[in-house]
Amino acid sequence: MSISSAVSVCLWYDGNAEEAARLYTSLIPNSEVTSISPVMVTFKLDGVPFQALNGGPHFKPNEAASIVVSTKNQEDTDSLWSSLTADGGSEGRCAWLKDRFGVSWQIVPQILPKLLGASDRQAADRALQAMLKMSKIDIKALEAAFHAS
Repeated sequence: MSISSAVSVCLWYDGNAEEAARLYTSLIPNSEVTSISPVMVTFKLDGVPFQALNGGPHFKPNEAASIVVSTKNQEDTDSLWSSLTADGGSEGRCAWLKDRFGVSWQIVPQILPKLLGASDRQAADRALQAMLKMSKIDIKALEAAFHAS
């Protein structure tokens, strides 16, 4: 096992850790699988170290932990969302989804925290109210709500 950081995230899988790691690294730029053994797969997502443990059926992932990805635009958001919800994944609310392995993700366009944290609190609240009605984030709809009067 090769880990280049003193801190990494360990995710539990029921025998399909390598499949998950290969999917994730194919979707996130600057990512790679760094080692594979029967029990553990190590990989990096945009340079962040992860471990994928083939731990068996004892524990299942849940929403208490999620992988957060900041996307540049709607095209990146749509592509990642579609890839992660494919083949048994599911949409959640407000940028959340579960992939086919049950791992929770938040796909957050870079503009979202900027709009929600804007000094114009009324505009930020309009963006928040729009976001609360969404599954996948729609940037144009957020911006329209923010700029509405």
